[in-house]
Amino acid sequence: MKDGIINWNVDPEIFTIFNTFPIRYYSLSWALGCALCYLIVKQIYRKENIPLENLEQLTMYIIAGAFLGARLGHCFFYEPHYYLQNPLEILLPIRKVGESFEFIGFQGLASHGGLVGIVTAILLYAKKSKTNVLWIMDRIALGTSITAVCIRIGNFMNSEVYGKPTNGDWGVVFERDDLIPRHPTQLYEAASYLLIFCVLLFIYKSKKIKRQNGLMVGVLFILMFVGRFMIEFVKENQVEFEDSFTLNMGQILSIPLILLGIAITFYSKKSKSFYS
Repeated sequence: MKDGIINWNVDPEIFTIFNTFPIRYYSLSWALGCALCYLIVKQIYRKENIPLENLEQLTMYIIAGAFLGARLGHCFFYEPHYYLQNPLEILLPIRKVGESFEFIGFQGLASHGGLVGIVTAILLYAKKSKTNVLWIMDRIALGTSITAVCIRIGNFMNSEVYGKPTNGDWGVVFERDDLIPRHPTQLYEAASYLLIFCVLLFIYKSKKIKRQNGLMVGVLFILMFVGRFMIEFVKENQVEFEDSFTLNMGQILSIPLILLGIAITFYSKKSKSFYS
C-alpha cells in the first residue's frame, strides 16, 4: 500500500474440491447473505408470533426466485447474444471450451434481476397462502438489505464490478485486472446498503412512525436504487455496448424500481396497518 492506494490481489477461489469444483468467496457471500436474511426475518416472525412454518415455505420461494431472477437478469440484460447461442450455460454452472464443457460455477448474477425474481416469488407465495403481498415484502425488506451488503463484498473479493480510475493518489488497485487506482464501488454499495438496513431498522422499531403495509419495502426500493443510480456514475461499464449509452444498464434498470418504490410508499398511506 502506497499513500492512499490499496493493492488488492485476492484469489477469488478459496479452495477446489477434487480439483474440479471451485469454492469461491462470491458463492459463500451469497450463502451468508441468504442465511443472515433468514435469521433476521425469523426474529421478526417470532416477535410478531407468526408461525415459523410460514417462513420456511416463503424462504424456499425466495431462494429460487432470487437465483433464477439474478441469473436470467445477467444473461439477458448484459450478455443476451452469447447466452442465446449457448442456452445450456444459462442455468448450468458450465462453459463450453472447444468441444467439451468445464465446470466454472455461475459467473454472472444481476441484482436487478434478483430483485425481480424475489418479487415474483413473493407474489406466487402470497397468492397461494392468501397473504397480503406488501405485508410479506415489508418483513423481507430488512433482511434483503443485509444480503445485498454480503453480495457486494463478494464482488470485491472477486475483483469485479469495480469503479472508474480515481485519477489521484488514492483508490484500490485490482491487480488481477490492471494497475490503475480505482473507486472501490463494491464497498460504496455495501456501505450504502448497510446504512439502508439501519434506516429500515429504525422505521421498524420506532413507535412514532405510523407503519402501513408497503412503507418499508417502498423506502427500501427508493434508497437502494437511488444509491445504485448515483454510484454507477463512478463504476466501470460491465459490458461494451453500454459505452454508447448516456446512462448505463444499471442506471436504466434502477429508474423504474425507484418509481415503483415511490408508488408503493404513497400507496402505503392508504393500505392496511403494518400489523394487520
